[in-house]
Amino acid sequence: MAFQLPDLPYDYEALAPYMSSKTLHLHHDKHHQTYVTNLNNLIEGTEFASKSLEEIVTGSYGDPAKQGIFNNAGQHWNHNLFWRIMKKGGGGAPGGELARRINDAFGSFEAFKEQFKTAAVTQFGSGWAWLALDGDTLKVMKTPNGENPLVHGMRPILGLDVWEHAYYLDYENRRPEYVAAFLNNLVNWDEVEAELHKALA
Repeated sequence: MAFQLPDLPYDYEALAPYMSSKTLHLHHDKHHQTYVTNLNNLIEGTEFASKSLEEIVTGSYGDPAKQGIFNNAGQHWNHNLFWRIMKKGGGGAPGGELARRINDAFGSFEAFKEQFKTAAVTQFGSGWAWLALDGDTLKVMKTPNGENPLVHGMRPILGLDVWEHAYYLDYENRRPEYVAAFLNNLVNWDEVEAELHKALA
């Protein structure tokens, strides 16, 4: 069955002014749709045609002949998570198990934020910043292009798109402002906690 572009879990205006309706229309309706369309075309008639998205991501990674499949599958997976972990009136600090594990891994929520901001701002060119579960421990990491922690044996629970199309209309070249706005005003920590529990299950 062909992959499909998921609907956003909020209105296009919901994340303004931190992420504009114009950015969401471009990023979701155009960029993400292109990854889905390309992926469906590339896997038709291949061994990946009947596999899950996660199986395609991990199965195509590292093979130059399958780079196109990996790029589009990775970006489809990454964006599916990205849209889910934002909400209107987001930001603040997490609670529950997620807060406890962040404190265990980084010493404090503020220390985590600084590490995450550094990863996002220092990712050269296109890529992503992540909070991922590695075994039993949370880690911050960054990846280029469409790569994600799944291919390194980890489970992403929070991802920030730092490709220029994710922020340039709203922030131009001010990536640090975009990263701060994401953490302070957009992250849906309840959804990140749900991703943590899925990863632990």
